[in-house]
Amino acid sequence: MSIHEVFMPALSSTMTEGKIVSWVKSPGDKVEKGETVVVVESDKADMDVETFYEGFLAHIIVEAGETAPVGSAIAFIAETEAEIEQAKSLANSSGAAATPTSSPQPVAATASVATPALASQNGSNHKEGRLVVSPRARKLAKELKVDLTTLQGSGPYGRIVAEDVEALSNKGKQPAPAPVAPPAPVATSAPVAPPAPRTPAPAPVVAAVPGQIVPLTTFQNAVVRNMVATISVPVFRVGYTITTDGLDKLYKQIKSKGVTMTALLAKAVAVTLQKHPLLNASYSDQGIVYHSDINISVAVAMDDGGLITPVLQNADAVDIYSLSRTWKSLVERARAKQLQPQEYNSGTFTLSNLGMFGVDKFDAILPPGQGSILAIGASRPQVVATPDGLFAVRQQMQVNITSDHRIIYGAHAAAFLQDLAKLIETNPQSLTM
Repeated sequence: MSIHEVFMPALSSTMTEGKIVSWVKSPGDKVEKGETVVVVESDKADMDVETFYEGFLAHIIVEAGETAPVGSAIAFIAETEAEIEQAKSLANSSGAAATPTSSPQPVAATASVATPALASQNGSNHKEGRLVVSPRARKLAKELKVDLTTLQGSGPYGRIVAEDVEALSNKGKQPAPAPVAPPAPVATSAPVAPPAPRTPAPAPVVAAVPGQIVPLTTFQNAVVRNMVATISVPVFRVGYTITTDGLDKLYKQIKSKGVTMTALLAKAVAVTLQKHPLLNASYSDQGIVYHSDINISVAVAMDDGGLITPVLQNADAVDIYSLSRTWKSLVERARAKQLQPQEYNSGTFTLSNLGMFGVDKFDAILPPGQGSILAIGASRPQVVATPDGLFAVRQQMQVNITSDHRIIYGAHAAAFLQDLAKLIETNPQSLTM
């Protein structure tokens, strides 16, 4: 008997359970190696999950809309049609939806999987000699008689999406073939492997009704776990006032080139962190972890509830124009739930900006695994005393830093804020160099 369990995959390091968004295949359907069988919602994204065994989807244990712990069985795949009924009987007799074990064991054999080859964004859409295609795009291509091998995917990591097929069909001509990427290494640890994120339909916003209890989404539950995890960390907060006239002037000059204020602030913080590596560090039981890269997380509110922190990696070394383009892409894909785990969990320092809402000042909660987070308020005109004893109007913003007091002390945070203010106030033009 060759019946294989399909387990709930761990799509990120923080994921403890996943929600079944939809089953692409129905019980009894033929399943090809490398074909998507189910769409799973992790704590931050929706992912297509593929099987690397051929056979038949024999029995679904966890239906669409239900959740299951990571590592628990969610379906059975039989290698032959004759084994479908055996798989159903096995599921009924074994209670397959039970709690997971730390090392899930297959029923008869363990499927080998291939780790997705993550090329650069909008890179090759070939993976291990086959195309990376969304289920909808594959179905549409069949209907429109479009040759997928000639398409260059525009989805995450070069994935072919339905829009690519439609565009080609409308043009009525075939583009040049996409370059073939080198094969990815093969791993053998789980029965399924998640490829690049899919493009989900917009999540419905649940209207609040007085007296009604609306369950938290998987995404919101992930935020809850992260926030609760920070309660045990002793933190302190330091505030500072920064004059932004020079920064505002620079922003007006380069805004037309696609530069965002978020990128300017992230760049300023990253450059200042070069002088203050302790503020970019984090605590561990073994001691202080000094990170080799300066990766700035920036909090973004999601349209359907929740919070995510896309990461501007190596923000100190990337030019402001590239940084702004990257930020725009990150926000778009974050709100479409298309970010890869490393794009939201690799931050070493976080910014939270509520200035666009007119907020003067606020305190931010320290994210797990980081040493500091900077809360940024609105820039407002203020009457200030000048060095020559006169009065003038200056644009000023309030920033408050929250730091892990186990490794960072008040003087460290104050020195960092002082240097950040000096950069923004006296030499903002250096951010474009």
